[in-house]
Amino acid sequence: MGLLEKMSNQNKEQSDADAELAHDVLERIEERARKHISPTRVVFASIAVLLMLAASLFVISWVVPYDRVAVDVVYRQGGPGHVVLVELGNDGSRTIEDVDLTIRFIDSDGIEVGRQDFSRDALSAHSSVSGDELELLIDGASVWENYTIEIILYYDSYDSERSERWTHDVGGWTMQLFFDRSSFHFF
Repeated sequence: MGLLEKMSNQNKEQSDADAELAHDVLERIEERARKHISPTRVVFASIAVLLMLAASLFVISWVVPYDRVAVDVVYRQGGPGHVVLVELGNDGSRTIEDVDLTIRFIDSDGIEVGRQDFSRDALSAHSSVSGDELELLIDGASVWENYTIEIILYYDSYDSERSERWTHDVGGWTMQLFFDRSSFHFF
């Protein structure tokens, strides 16, 4: 046997030994992984992740300062006339001040048939207001005609004065619901 063949056999034996060692190491890693990753640990890790996500959502909705106003409108018509019910909500994380809301009921010719004005010094975060001051009753107006409900809102937020205006065409149905939201204003 020549020197070259001897070196080749030694390299081959070394490669086989390295492969066997790598295979043994891989088997040990798999055994440890089986011992350390159990279904119980997976369940507890999943619950921990869900709790962290819930905490993050809580921080975003209650701690991070943002403004957002919601106005929900219920329109009803019947024999005696029309009823417009409004709920004003502060969905933001800080108080809004100097709130002025106007509900206008306009006929198809552009003539104002009814109007209700609402004012409040402040509306705290994550709260809403509704009631008699936010109801518009229109007696004697013709039913089954087209009308427009116009909602105009002015308020002071943390950094500036804001205004919103929403219009809704009504008259084709005896009851209609509208959900108006302002855009988010962060910081």
